[in-house]
Amino acid sequence: MAGETAVGLVAFLVAGARPNFMKIAPIYREARRRGGVVCRLIHTGQHYDYEMSQTFFQDLELPEPDVFLKAGSGSHAVQTARIMTAFEKVCQSACPDLVIVVGDVNSTLACSLVAKKLLIRVAHVEAGLRSFDRTMPEEINRIVTDAVADEFFVTEESGVENLRREGRPEERIHFVGNVMIDNLMFQLERLQSDEEARFSTAGLKNRLGTYLFLTLHRPSNVDQAETFQGIAAALNEAAERFPILFPMHPRTRKMVKHHGVRLSERVHVLPPLGFRESLYLWKDAAAVLTDSGGLQEETTALGVPCVTIRENTERPVTLSLGTNILAGNRKSGILQALDRALRADRSRFQVPPKWDGQAARRIWEALLGEDPKVARPV
Repeated sequence: MAGETAVGLVAFLVAGARPNFMKIAPIYREARRRGGVVCRLIHTGQHYDYEMSQTFFQDLELPEPDVFLKAGSGSHAVQTARIMTAFEKVCQSACPDLVIVVGDVNSTLACSLVAKKLLIRVAHVEAGLRSFDRTMPEEINRIVTDAVADEFFVTEESGVENLRREGRPEERIHFVGNVMIDNLMFQLERLQSDEEARFSTAGLKNRLGTYLFLTLHRPSNVDQAETFQGIAAALNEAAERFPILFPMHPRTRKMVKHHGVRLSERVHVLPPLGFRESLYLWKDAAAVLTDSGGLQEETTALGVPCVTIRENTERPVTLSLGTNILAGNRKSGILQALDRALRADRSRFQVPPKWDGQAARRIWEALLGEDPKVARPV
């Protein structure tokens, strides 16, 4: 923290699912450039890791996690309790100086609570984001994590405003930019030097030419038959205009079968893809349709039109400055938003402040007191 020595600082970097590792990877890589900082990777095992192969970690330039808690699936209460119990033992054994949590998954909440009760300092990356929808489990995780954290690293100005309104100390709020964009820039640079033809989807991409890219997995979209059927109807109609590439999440695949959802032959269902191959596809799409938080940000950073199939977003800067359009999850709203996205003037898109690939550097500068003002909002 500001004013403290960096010598011998031991930090735990906590991740619970694939997107979390994409967020901690830039923080880990930046820590390696600094003397006296030791980072331990803690994988809670919150989600089944269908793509967590050695190649996944190599792409991120991450070692395999130092600790794997094997929390597994379950209800929110069961999962959170498992993570807390296992993480407490690790903290009591290793006594870290700092716990860094990212995002808004159950692991973020669970490890923050454990660390604070053990009097270990907590830094929250992506702090202050709010959808103002408390029916979302992620919103509860965000609010509670920010209630106990010591340092708040913020991706956009709305997060600063939210934290101020909630009474967080001004000197602990650091507007640093977005580590997801750090990772995006890192992967994009490497993608340009890759043999893209090696990707399993290269032939399909080249054959289709113009296409849409889709991700869909949130319970609010796929768990209820009526909602999912309406979304599918929108997708099938959109596919008449442009084919759709759809790497399908295992949860979504399960619900397709459960609800008897039928997708057009022009919706090309793919297996889950690694980050780099997914980027290879969506960066050149005519538009992206998604209910993912990360893709709202990443498409904004690269100027790709995005239609978010949700009623709200905790990332409002992607609406006000970026490429994102909020569509809701009804057929008419999705199709209207897609039409707007396809007609959008791309020259008017803007990249939010500090989304420049340097967020991890600013995080460590603030944590280590190298320049305590560099990350402060104006």
